[in-house]
Amino acid sequence: LPSYSCFYSAYRAALLMMASRKRSLPAKDHMAALILARGGSKGIHLKNIKMLAGVPLLGWVLRAAVDSDMFDSVWVSTDHDEIEKVAKSWGAKVHRRSPQVSKDSSTSLETIQEFIRINPEVDVVCHIQATSPCLHPFHLKEALEMITEQGFDSVFAVVRRHQFRWKEVKKGSGEITKPFNLDPANRPRRQDWDGELSENGSFYFATKDIVNKGLLQGGKLAYYEMLPEYSVDIDVDIDWPVAEQRVLRYGYFGRATPEVVRLMFCNVSGCLTEGRIFLSNSGEEMVSFHTRDTTGIRMLQKEQMEVVLLTSKLDSVSRSLADKLAKRTGCEVVEVGEEPLDDLKPMVEQRKLEWKDVAYMGVDAQDVKCLNLAGLSAVPRDAPVVAVNATKYTCHHAGGAGALREFAEHILLQKEKAKSMDQHRIGRHDF
Repeated sequence: LPSYSCFYSAYRAALLMMASRKRSLPAKDHMAALILARGGSKGIHLKNIKMLAGVPLLGWVLRAAVDSDMFDSVWVSTDHDEIEKVAKSWGAKVHRRSPQVSKDSSTSLETIQEFIRINPEVDVVCHIQATSPCLHPFHLKEALEMITEQGFDSVFAVVRRHQFRWKEVKKGSGEITKPFNLDPANRPRRQDWDGELSENGSFYFATKDIVNKGLLQGGKLAYYEMLPEYSVDIDVDIDWPVAEQRVLRYGYFGRATPEVVRLMFCNVSGCLTEGRIFLSNSGEEMVSFHTRDTTGIRMLQKEQMEVVLLTSKLDSVSRSLADKLAKRTGCEVVEVGEEPLDDLKPMVEQRKLEWKDVAYMGVDAQDVKCLNLAGLSAVPRDAPVVAVNATKYTCHHAGGAGALREFAEHILLQKEKAKSMDQHRIGRHDF
């Protein structure tokens, strides 16, 4: 029989060999998300950073990519300074693309190949289209797992369409059209036909080897099917208001449950009004505001939300005008100082609320702290950059021209989303 010392030596040698093998195994693949966002969009000027439902178009997909927790790095490839600023503000790194791949004739593949040459550590590149704002983290996670766990080399997004396609014929050609995917004599009902899969353009994932071969779809290839409600492509759906409604309903708003606020502070000057004070011949002060905005206030009050209007000592209005505003809107009117937060903190505490329970609508630099703190915050379209950068929602309407009503609708939509999520949790776990 072999001695114990011999057995131990052999066992130790085996352990060392296993450790050596383990060290020699390749490290975990580097997964990089890459959004291409050139500045020279021909359809809509600077479309990639145009505000969609209060968020830059680019921000919707960046939020989904970052929150998926699947990527070692998240990048935006651009040739434009403003797009670079927005990308960095949403937590992305920036690949400053060369002029050679920034032309109108440049392809996505050429830009992705340049990105891989500059970043050789990347093993799998996940090209996400900036124009797909209804993308959610779970889409990215499930699709990427098809590469990491199922061994596919490339995966792309599709949507199921139920559309009958016909051959195009030119006028005067004498040709007769014919169906591509339909037998007119046996026309199926929608529920009896599975439909067809079409690329929806949301994303294209591929290993570095596939991209270096000049392909985005190749090798062991698979598709990832997305539901139609998530398949919004702004390149096709250029009707921005329609796209916004879809995003507000099906878009991804972040990890946290949508905020349900109970108290709203709103600046009078620049938000409820356009910011101008008129003086009559008798010296009486007057302001104008839109009936849409007062309707917005009533919408919030109907949902048991307190609305407080703010005037500023920096641009004070007369007591009589403040009293008239209070009577007309049913709101308390409060005068705040240079730092509104100092005056509003006690009001929040007195109501036994936290700032996540507060909505704040401001318009300038003095509002930045409150805009940052509030659970929901907004500024009008014509607010200065310092306020826009601090807010969570930028309105399409200007101050005094419907911005308050727009923000009120946004607040109520978040409340509906939160209610829907609660019902979903009840339905799944309590029955």
